[in-house]
Amino acid sequence: MKLLYAEDEKSMSEAVVDILTYHKYIVDAVYDGEEALDYAVAESYDGIILDIMMPKKNGFEVLKTLRQKGINTPVLLLTAKSEVEDRIAGLDMGADDYLPKPFAMGELLARVRAMLRRKETFTPDILNCGNISLNMQSYELSNGKQAFVLPKLEYQLMEIFMLNRGIYLSSEDLLVKVWGHDTDAELGTVWVYISYLRKRLAALDANVTITAKRNVGYTLEVVG
Repeated sequence: MKLLYAEDEKSMSEAVVDILTYHKYIVDAVYDGEEALDYAVAESYDGIILDIMMPKKNGFEVLKTLRQKGINTPVLLLTAKSEVEDRIAGLDMGADDYLPKPFAMGELLARVRAMLRRKETFTPDILNCGNISLNMQSYELSNGKQAFVLPKLEYQLMEIFMLNRGIYLSSEDLLVKVWGHDTDAELGTVWVYISYLRKRLAALDANVTITAKRNVGYTLEVVG
C-alpha cells in the first residue's frame, strides 16, 4: 500500500515514516501543503495522511482542492487542534478520519488500516462514461459487446480522463500524472497516447471522445 504523508515537523515526519515503513507501507513524505497537493494530484496513492497546520497551504485547503478535482483518495487528517468545529469542518470537506495530536503510533496504525479497508470497500471496480466502461481491475475498456485490455499507460491515461470528465487537463498535467515528476518522456508522448485512446474509442463505436481546447488541454466528453 502506498501512502502520502504531509507533515512540516521533520522529527515527527521521520518517526511516522519509520513506523509506517516498518509495517510494510510505501511512504512519500512531504513538508508543506503545496508539495502535498502536487504529489496527491500527480501520483496514485491508497491513502493520504495530512497534517492541517502546514506552511504554504494548510491541510483543509489541500483537502478541499483534492475533492474539487474529483480525487477521492482516503484522507486521514492530523492536527494539534482538537476542537469539535475543526473535526466537523474536516469531515464535511471530505476527510475520512481525524486524529488529534499527540497520538500513539498504535492508534495511527489502526486508523490507517481502517481507512484503507474503507477504500477497498467503497472504491468502484467499474468507471462509466456514455456507452463505455473501464474496469479498474482488469484494465478492460468496453462498450458491453466488445472490449480491449489496455496497456498500463493507456489505462492510466483513460482512468484519469474518466475520473475528471468535463475537466480540461493540460499536456503537462497528464505527463506528470501518468509518467511522474521525474520522467524523461516529452510532451509529444502524451499526444501519441491520446491518439491510441481515440482509436480504441472509435473501434468501440463510443459516444464519448477526447476533445482538445487550444492552449487549455484535453477532456473526455459525451457526444451525440
